[in-house]
Amino acid sequence: MVKNFSAPELVTSEFLRRPMKSKTKIMSPERRSLAVSSVGKCQSPSKVMACSSSLDSLGCLGFRFFRKQDALVAGGLKSSYGNDLPDDDMYPLAPAVVQKSDQVLLLQKVKIGIYFAIWWSLNVVFNIYNKKVLNVFPYPWLTSLLSLAAGSLIMLISWTTRIVKPPKTDPDFWKALAPVAVAHTIGHVAATVSMSKVAVSFTHIIKSGEPAFSVLVSKIFLGESFPIPVYLSLIPIIGGCGLAALTELNFNMTGFMGAMISNVAFVFRNIFSKKGMTGKSVSGMNYYACLSMFSLLLLTPFALAVEGPQMWAAGWKKAVSDIGPRFVWWVTAQSVFYHLYNQVSYMSLDQISPLTFSIGNTMKRISVIISSIIIFSTPVQPINALGAAIAVLGTFIYSQANA
Repeated sequence: MVKNFSAPELVTSEFLRRPMKSKTKIMSPERRSLAVSSVGKCQSPSKVMACSSSLDSLGCLGFRFFRKQDALVAGGLKSSYGNDLPDDDMYPLAPAVVQKSDQVLLLQKVKIGIYFAIWWSLNVVFNIYNKKVLNVFPYPWLTSLLSLAAGSLIMLISWTTRIVKPPKTDPDFWKALAPVAVAHTIGHVAATVSMSKVAVSFTHIIKSGEPAFSVLVSKIFLGESFPIPVYLSLIPIIGGCGLAALTELNFNMTGFMGAMISNVAFVFRNIFSKKGMTGKSVSGMNYYACLSMFSLLLLTPFALAVEGPQMWAAGWKKAVSDIGPRFVWWVTAQSVFYHLYNQVSYMSLDQISPLTFSIGNTMKRISVIISSIIIFSTPVQPINALGAAIAVLGTFIYSQANA
């Protein structure tokens, strides 16, 4: 069966693979207009030969050149060659296509900026309310459980009402998701335990050391090697975290170890996700929803065993008597905002490269550290602030070196 080509498909599949002629002739405005309009008439292979002269003439219009990835993005056009072509190949695009490409790229940048703004804002709000809850209700296991439960409930309602299309999963998907969920559960609880013992800013300073654990785990368990700049970037990360820990005024070993365990767990989560979930056709939103539900099932029995209903009931009663109805709002807010900020971060991964995401994650941590210090009036010594700055800078350098 002969395939019918639309004009854009013809431009990408037939014209783009033709090299530009080194010698071109100046076209009159009338011929130029005729040549461009002819492209839209080439709707099938039977008309390709009739339009070939016009297509050849398009080489005289002074086209801009784009790299392959830009050509594929421009105006939503896709080449039938996919990723088989080398990244350095250059393609000529017509001015109309170039203009459309510029518009698409601009809209994409705006969209990414909106994602980042929402992601950072939701994360800051979650951390503030999470700390408020833990200050008066020091039960991190239940707090972690409620945040996963809220997210699971939100997504179940979204699927039931068809606001979000439910994912198509199979036993292999859930099998691959299992180790990811285990690591996610451990990392989530460990981070919450840390925040219940130390300042939010300190937890995030220590968590900025995650790249060091990523390199270490990948080297030991996966046998991966990294370029020298990556190893060098670990020096400020480790040094900055160490300096911040040594100069922390309200240092607590449980809080410190919780942040460290969270780092290790999230590194394994990323590795398991990369190895097991590659090729699974599930959107970022639905992927995180499934992850939350799986983690909720894993965490529930452990939360009951470690803390239990009696401790929760007594703690809840005391918190409500001390704070009043606001406490219920705090718990609701921290639970909902935890899911929302994670959901947006996973949705962002569908739109941006890992490098851009890594940079965004670094900037997110800076916003959380600064905002928490201001809101909770956390005392910070100059040397402590220097350690935090060095660690965060090292994380940024790592993301660049590991690109």
